[in-house]
Amino acid sequence: MHPKALLDACADLLRRTLAFEHPADALLSRHFRENRHLGPRERATLAETTYHVLRHKRLLEHLAQSGQGPHARRLAILGFQGDARFLQSALNDSEAQWRAACAPLLPGGAQWSSLPEPQRHNLPDWLAQRLREQLAAQGQADAFWPLVESLNQSAALDLRVNTLQGKRDAIAQELRAAGLTLEATPYSPWGLRLQGKPALQKLDAFQRGAIEVQDEGSQLLALLLDARRGDMVADFCAGAGGKTLALGAAMRNTGRLYAFDVSAHRLDALKPRLARSGLSNVHPIAIAHERDERIKRLSGKLDRVLVDAPCSGLGTLRRNPDLKWRQSPQAVRELTLKQQAILQSAARLLKPGGRLIYATCSLLEEENEAIAHAFDAAHGDFTALNASALLEGLKVPHAASLCSPPPAAAGQTQAEAPPATTSATASTGRFLRLWPHQHGTDGFFAAVWQRQR
Repeated sequence: MHPKALLDACADLLRRTLAFEHPADALLSRHFRENRHLGPRERATLAETTYHVLRHKRLLEHLAQSGQGPHARRLAILGFQGDARFLQSALNDSEAQWRAACAPLLPGGAQWSSLPEPQRHNLPDWLAQRLREQLAAQGQADAFWPLVESLNQSAALDLRVNTLQGKRDAIAQELRAAGLTLEATPYSPWGLRLQGKPALQKLDAFQRGAIEVQDEGSQLLALLLDARRGDMVADFCAGAGGKTLALGAAMRNTGRLYAFDVSAHRLDALKPRLARSGLSNVHPIAIAHERDERIKRLSGKLDRVLVDAPCSGLGTLRRNPDLKWRQSPQAVRELTLKQQAILQSAARLLKPGGRLIYATCSLLEEENEAIAHAFDAAHGDFTALNASALLEGLKVPHAASLCSPPPAAAGQTQAEAPPATTSATASTGRFLRLWPHQHGTDGFFAAVWQRQR
């Protein structure tokens, strides 16, 4: 594609994305389906430019005020992610001079640190304030900037090895032989972390179901449920089924695993993944709502229930930067009501001795700890379990460092932090709390209970 045409395509895609009428990933997928003539480099430039502008929207819109021409084109020029010489050939003289003048203020530029805070953290004001207050209350005020800087980076590509198909070391060796650069994830025993964004669909390991794309944090949620051979288990908000597949493999394809979701469309996305996985113990079921009759019939019968509740998704901003502009305090308040209702309905499924997990990919306390404490107060028949102790029992490295409150000092990663003592773990490690800047995962939360009667 000619440089000018590619820049125009970037601007047009940004114009549609910034209307926020559809999620950015869905809009990009549709655009690429409708423009199959685009090559890999053109697709990468379009996608990476779009996500870069979404990540740094406040800064780039601030700088764009000094330029001329259509607004979306100015943003595309400032946020272009591709060969600099290619971009230069698409600009007229005044545009080239303007971009050169802005360059020191762009991320990584010599004058970037002189910008006002909103142009550096690139969060909506309400979210920046919420995160600052929350971190300060936890004694981690210094973690605000490391956190927002990590949220403005793209996420690594994590894979989960399907242990029904092979061991992690053997699959890693196969992928390296295929030319991929990777390493084992530091916490999940199933995970591999890749460099770059290779075309996985062409690999034999992918086609036969030996690997699935899944963030390490999501893998840890499935591990924490500790579903076992012969169990009856429900993934209550299964979506496209990433954790469902991990649970099915952990159960060694035995027992019965229900994948519930209110979206039949999302469950449809599970079907090809399920076929590749080799699992036969998974039963996808579309439900009308959390009180569906098909749910009620299972009341008191299940050994394990995972509630990965609908949430703001603000722990996934590295992958979905548009969410920070699509969410609002009102939307979060509405989500918390839904989260409480879903958790209450899911809890009825557990038999005495059964394990319940409530999880989100949100960073906000009102979607996490507040929901867990409200459940504690309303359900005396459930006992809270200590996530740190459970992960230690599952031999997860540095298990205590994955649980609240995060013990690492500013500038120290959790992998570097020393393991907590048994007494400290018992008193401080109730919740799983994963942070992008500390653990290299998406932001995740999990609370665990056992039903007593």
